[in-house]
Amino acid sequence: MKEALYYEKLDSKKVHCRLCPNECVIPESKRGSCGVRVNKGGALYSEVYSEATSISLDPIEKKPLYRYHPGQYILSLGTKGCNFHCDFCQNWHISQELDTPTVEITPEEAVREARAAGSFGIAYTYNEPFIWFEFVLETAKLAKTKGLDNVLVTNGYVNMKPLEEMLPLIGAMNIDLKSIDEDFYRKICKGKLQPVLDVIKRSVKACHIELTNLIIPTLNDSEEGLRRLVDWVYNNCGAETPLHFSRYFPCYKMKLPPTPLETLKLAERIAKSKLKHVYIGNV
Repeated sequence: MKEALYYEKLDSKKVHCRLCPNECVIPESKRGSCGVRVNKGGALYSEVYSEATSISLDPIEKKPLYRYHPGQYILSLGTKGCNFHCDFCQNWHISQELDTPTVEITPEEAVREARAAGSFGIAYTYNEPFIWFEFVLETAKLAKTKGLDNVLVTNGYVNMKPLEEMLPLIGAMNIDLKSIDEDFYRKICKGKLQPVLDVIKRSVKACHIELTNLIIPTLNDSEEGLRRLVDWVYNNCGAETPLHFSRYFPCYKMKLPPTPLETLKLAERIAKSKLKHVYIGNV
């Protein structure tokens, strides 16, 4: 374990985690909503510092990032836990099931592995990298000194102060914009929309950004909703921002049928009326 950043000590040995908009107040011996930040004796610790569930050399397009070092491979690392609890989670076995086995890796080892593999950088991915904040921050700092790029694949659910500390180290981010509706985030993801929008608007000024929207039948697939999402991206990020529409399949707690291909093609047509780089995936 490693003592966490971005928290405050409270009375009665409680702590207030200030890393993400969940703003968890955590009693002694309890964990925050993410499942991996724990109060030990009135101090907050990360239980997953240097603990990885997955280490792999991936094509950058898998993130997905289509317009950032295309055709190259990147060392990809992830841990476990998440500050969202989406009913449709596509990687629930590491984000929601916290007994997943891990292997130990230090920032120094991650950088050595990336260089030995001929990777142009390190991607922090598979689960939510911002809840792995202490490890990602230290590894990203070291990687940058060695000429490696840093990439985040994230839900964008982080407070502004930690985001500002991380951004100077980051070359690219793929951010999930799961819906343009607050109710979707509240009911389906157990989170809030506005902090994600704020993070996207800030990040697009600092590094390369691509956005991903997983289209789920009956929940975020209406033509009106798709138009509002595209309009928001165009107005706040610009026409050059790549947008990926991804096909949903039944997973975790959600049993709705897979997204029809026709819905993805509709989303693509709507987006291409305003955005220059639109992709459909998982088809």
